Amino acid sequence: MLDRLSEKVKIVSIFKGYYLIIPPQYSSKGILPPAMFIDGLMKFLGRKYYVGLLNAAALHGASHQQPQEYFVITEYPVLRTTQKKGIKINYISTRQLPPDTVVDKNKTETGYLNVSNPLLTAIDLIYYEKRIGGLNRASTVINELIEKVKQKDITDELIDYANVTSLQRLGFILEEIVYRKKLAQKIYNLCSKAGKTFYQIPLKASGERKKGHLNGKWKLIINTQIELEE
Repeated sequence: MLDRLSEKVKIVSIFKGYYLIIPPQYSSKGILPPAMFIDGLMKFLGRKYYVGLLNAAALHGASHQQPQEYFVITEYPVLRTTQKKGIKINYISTRQLPPDTVVDKNKTETGYLNVSNPLLTAIDLIYYEKRIGGLNRASTVINELIEKVKQKDITDELIDYANVTSLQRLGFILEEIVYRKKLAQKIYNLCSKAGKTFYQIPLKASGERKKGHLNGKWKLIINTQIELEE
């Protein structure tokens, strides 16, 4: 029976044992938008998760470039990429998910979707910059996204969770590239309060480490020129 329904594009298998019912308005595509089934799939798998990176940025209104892939951050063990009917879902595994206070619940047609808040999204864009097209693209999206970030959003809890190198790079970008100096300073102050040590690292992780001048405040070797995309 499942095979017959699949042939008629009434259902589609997204994961072993997990099927989507395709309503008439989506029959031409043969699949639902990921935002409509990710939460259900993750509950089926018993996984905590959140939608992040460019997809989260787009949901927060930073739609400079619409993502062609979907990024879901979840726990180990690693999940294999889902590719169905032109949709690609990348699962990024992490040993520790962030506190619930920095993950928003967005209402969808079918329920709710866990989405990283704007500041966590910005931190992740820096940490996973190679996955989304590089530091220029990350900075461009952050430039749009940061309008949604307020001083109160920069909390001790998030600073404690975040990777220190991502905070260094984000702080520099906020201060020197997108000119949000007050936000950058609060990140710097909370890092100092939390006892986070800044070590000398390159601004571009994959670039030449010794080439470029040193930004003393953020302990970054400026080994690349960041240019915001048009």
